[in-house]
Amino acid sequence: MRRSHVTTVSLLAALVLAACTNAKDVLEPSAITPPAASAQPAQPLSAAPGTAPVTTPAPTVGATTPANPAQSAAALSKTRLQIAPIVGASVEAATPLTAELQTRARQRGITLAGSADQAATHVLKGYFSTMTEGTDTTVIYVWDVYDPAGNRLHRINGQQKAPSANAAEGWPAVAPATMQAIADQTIDQFAAWLGGSAG
Repeated sequence: MRRSHVTTVSLLAALVLAACTNAKDVLEPSAITPPAASAQPAQPLSAAPGTAPVTTPAPTVGATTPANPAQSAAALSKTRLQIAPIVGASVEAATPLTAELQTRARQRGITLAGSADQAATHVLKGYFSTMTEGTDTTVIYVWDVYDPAGNRLHRINGQQKAPSANAAEGWPAVAPATMQAIADQTIDQFAAWLGGSAG
């Protein structure tokens, strides 16, 4: 008798809990809108019935407004980029990376400055490491962009999976094509940032 009473109480408790959960699930979206979002003025509804309201996405905090193509080209043409020695990568891996950085920079209209060039407008410093899991090796990279005075202006980071062509681990497993892809992505992101900051 006592056992069935305990079972009945447990079932009732479970039903009450389920009812509370279901009530929470059917709340109106307006009831859970954050105060900042509900404080925004309402957007006009579209004329056609049954269609969603027209909304404009809020600007991202800290985002740069893209410059027009002429401004971007002007910013790139004034840039003299100095590439600092690569930290963390083997010489065999850094060689195709550096060569492709130079090629891609020229393609994007960016002038490269030598290590002793006092007229450099930006300095690019790269830090690399590898991570091997099973037969997969991933190259992790971070680039810091500095002004000539040593102030950090921007950071580019990412990772690139190296196709496992051999049983090696670490840098010996990284093919030149992987490092070239990183170089292309780096210069493209640098150029996009530079063009956006020129707006």
